[in-house]
Amino acid sequence: MTALALSPDASATTGRAPGAGWLLRLHRPALYVWIGVVAVLAAALVWLWGPLTDSSVAAWRQYREACNDYRDCHYDQDSIVRYKSVYMYTTGALTALPFVVAAWAGAALFGRELEHGTAQLAWTQGLSPARWLATKLIVPTVLVAAGTGLLVTLHRLMWSAGDGRIDTAKTWYDNLTLHTNGPTTVAFALTGLAAGALGGVLLRRTLPALTFALTCVAAVRFLADQLMPHLWPAVTRVTSLADGYRGSGLGVDSGLVTATGAHMADPGCGPTSVSSTCQAVYAELDATGFYTTYHPESHYWPLQLTTTAVVAAVAAALAVAAFVLLKRTTASTASTARVGTGASV
Repeated sequence: MTALALSPDASATTGRAPGAGWLLRLHRPALYVWIGVVAVLAAALVWLWGPLTDSSVAAWRQYREACNDYRDCHYDQDSIVRYKSVYMYTTGALTALPFVVAAWAGAALFGRELEHGTAQLAWTQGLSPARWLATKLIVPTVLVAAGTGLLVTLHRLMWSAGDGRIDTAKTWYDNLTLHTNGPTTVAFALTGLAAGALGGVLLRRTLPALTFALTCVAAVRFLADQLMPHLWPAVTRVTSLADGYRGSGLGVDSGLVTATGAHMADPGCGPTSVSSTCQAVYAELDATGFYTTYHPESHYWPLQLTTTAVVAAVAAALAVAAFVLLKRTTASTASTARVGTGASV
């Protein structure tokens, strides 16, 4: 973000290569912004966890007690709306954090330094390319994991405080809540950091590296959503044609069950208790009931931990690829420089 805070003979005067302190000085503004963002979101989540949840629960209790006939309905609607609004904003902000980390890592942490030659200057002062990359990954990894982990923990506590007490509270399998309540969000943030490193080393330009990192996080997030329901054995519930579908949780599949026990696609007619005309449709298909394959709430942590492990493996692979690519490019550059020096001599 600023010029490299090293004198030309830094390594010579200190007797050792610059380390984490150099990195923190170089990116001090980003560090302050990160601390500020984490502090603001943490304060908002604590506010949700305590006062806003309590006031919303009390408002819903008033609504259920006083609004049965809708003629004389007085309740604290502002508390309900305030809880929903702050929940939406904090959950959205926590969902966006991995993309913010990816943009910063691709643009400022790696792309711009390689594009402007700041990294190459550090390599001439006793800091090897591998150590440069390791330092610029390890320190932000600790800070990003600690900050995001704190926010995820607070979000989980806040959501649990309102679960079953607030009528409009999000379900555990709501897409945004599903991830912001667990460690997958931390893994997405670390993926953004590793993708920024690979994008910077590969492209060595600010904007392309930023775009590469954002694309990687978006792709990993999308693929994780598609993969998660299949990482743990799901539950299948079969119900009658009159009952329709039953089963609440993270859906995997649903459809009709035939007399032979086979599963087939639902034509979309609906349960026979709602539409008697559906009986002829189901008779023609030889259907005897509905099936629903889903994950109940008891599967939350197995799904979270398996998905987190997969995403963390992707982040590790991106980081390893960055090290391998940096080693190859710096080795080839050094080899070319030696050849050029020999030719001039």
